[in-house]
Amino acid sequence: MKIGMCMFLWTTRVGPEHQALLSDIRATGFDGVEIPVFEGAPADYRRLGSQLDALGLARTAVSAIGDPALDLISPDATVRRRAVDRMRWVLDCTAELGADRVSGPLHSVLGQFSGSGPTADELSRAVESQQQIGEHAAKVGVTVGLEALNRFECYLVNTMDDLAALVRRIGHPNIRAMYDTFHANIEETDPIGALTRNRAEVVHIHISENDRGVPGRGNIPWADTFAAIRSIGYDDWLTIEAFGRGLPDLAAATKVWRDFAESPEAVYRDGFAHITAHLARNA
Repeated sequence: MKIGMCMFLWTTRVGPEHQALLSDIRATGFDGVEIPVFEGAPADYRRLGSQLDALGLARTAVSAIGDPALDLISPDATVRRRAVDRMRWVLDCTAELGADRVSGPLHSVLGQFSGSGPTADELSRAVESQQQIGEHAAKVGVTVGLEALNRFECYLVNTMDDLAALVRRIGHPNIRAMYDTFHANIEETDPIGALTRNRAEVVHIHISENDRGVPGRGNIPWADTFAAIRSIGYDDWLTIEAFGRGLPDLAAATKVWRDFAESPEAVYRDGFAHITAHLARNA
């Protein structure tokens, strides 16, 4: 198992100015970090990859789509083409970073709603777009972990069953699913069953408390969650995703209006201890 820390807690663009923080994350015991991919050029991510190599940190990537002009399920074919091109850029940056996966709600626009649930046409357009994305992902050696988000953040896929069904329709080995404990806690009547039923599609897991704060301090059923992770034979990244108020735009997008921990250090240090303790119990 590999333990990661998502850099969303501090920034959407990691650079040399984060050297001391990255060093402390490594010293805490993390195997790697999750790097946001929202801006810059592939060469920037190549340089960041070298910085992480020097620290002994592996890495994954995370991204999202916030611009309605880049809507992968739009009825406008021109909009969809631009959206697919943007995803190709995300994949190129991820590959240059030296990461083998990028995860997130990379199926539809974050925070955009139609006023009803997904239509058959929208799901068909999602399949078509993701198949094109999968072709480029295979070329650059990256897997996409699509994420089911709660109903307050998206409407295309809210549950793991719906996400897994979409992934199966896409039918591309480089388009898979991510399980996030925060979203599952909101949308699933049985969060553990949602993971175990869909084990074949899951390529990445986010460890996130019900309030987006320090893992282990909230009401996520952690003992059952870690037991389920072991039971399905998952042996890959467990990445802490938490949010704070340091970045106003990101705080607004994630609806963070208060501090969830006494410090960022508490999030990653106590979160790491939380994960390692549960892994030891389920060894």
